[in-house]
Amino acid sequence: MMKADIKNREDIAKLVSEFYKKVREDAVLGPFFNETIKDWEHHLNHLTTFWETSLFMTKKLEQKYYGNPLEAHVKVDKKYNHSITELHFGIWLNLWYQTLDELFEGDVVENAKRRARKMGTFMYLKIFEARQK
Repeated sequence: MMKADIKNREDIAKLVSEFYKKVREDAVLGPFFNETIKDWEHHLNHLTTFWETSLFMTKKLEQKYYGNPLEAHVKVDKKYNHSITELHFGIWLNLWYQTLDELFEGDVVENAKRRARKMGTFMYLKIFEARQK
């Protein structure tokens, strides 16, 4: 069966929701997310806006993402005694790819994979850098 590509905010909301179900259930990632995020509805909406802005930056969007995900992740790493490793980012990325492949296919999906891979690498390097300060 042919799947459609990601086309709009509703598709991204579905992707984000299904992805974070997996993350929350994951034995390694779940504790970080479940103990840190108190309002999941708000957080999922925020992440939907993040990915919509990231994937459709040339479109006129009703909502644009404003925030500093790096700062948030550095705080979480500090809260958990600098225990975030490349393993966590690898699991996160694998779950992201798995969810994308289950739901969609196409150019936007491939872009979402590239962006997540680059973002994960950047985030991990910056978290490690922040530990040196």
